[in-house]
Amino acid sequence: MYKSIEAVGKTEEEAIAAALAQIGKERDEVSVEILERSKSGFLGIGASPAKVRVSYECVEPAVELTENFLRGLLEKMGSNAVPKVEMTQPDRINVDITGEKLGMLIGRRGETLDAIQHLTNAVVNRACETRVHISIDAESYRSKREDSLQRLAEKVAGKVIKYKRNMTLEPMNSYERHIIHTALQDYEGVSTFSTGTEPNRRIVIAYGNKGRRYSGK
Repeated sequence: MYKSIEAVGKTEEEAIAAALAQIGKERDEVSVEILERSKSGFLGIGASPAKVRVSYECVEPAVELTENFLRGLLEKMGSNAVPKVEMTQPDRINVDITGEKLGMLIGRRGETLDAIQHLTNAVVNRACETRVHISIDAESYRSKREDSLQRLAEKVAGKVIKYKRNMTLEPMNSYERHIIHTALQDYEGVSTFSTGTEPNRRIVIAYGNKGRRYSGK
């Protein structure tokens, strides 16, 4: 099965490099069609970027593609960690990254780990037609973080009821906000809603059950 993507760049080579970065493949693994050549224009006026179409064959199973991509990515990040990849459902892959000094791969509040997961999902799902969801963890960070957030939610909810006033939590990503909302959706005496814009979107734990209810965001 062949797939193709289009990409642009200041030059033909930059456009090809952009396409290869998106699909995680090398130059000799694809065929390239120049759709529009770059134009420098006169004194920068009338300049236009190059546009290419890169075609490639999707032959690797999702698990193999996931492992190969992550091994290459971790190596480029200067890490000797190893990804252990397992397909738990036909459309779901779990990855456990093992090794030493994994803190650099987790990052502050899991931001680096989230970026690795997002990039891996994007590359693998661009390469093959069948979509999969890839969840990536290291040192059980996600399960530990989930437990920590659930405890935080209940602790703050207790304070909201005690002092009868709303309390706003620190900024969190959508995954972490979902954990807080879910933990308190049946908690008597409080309601939750999110406020603000990314990346500073926060959860408000409100006193009483008459406030805005959890909307899943």
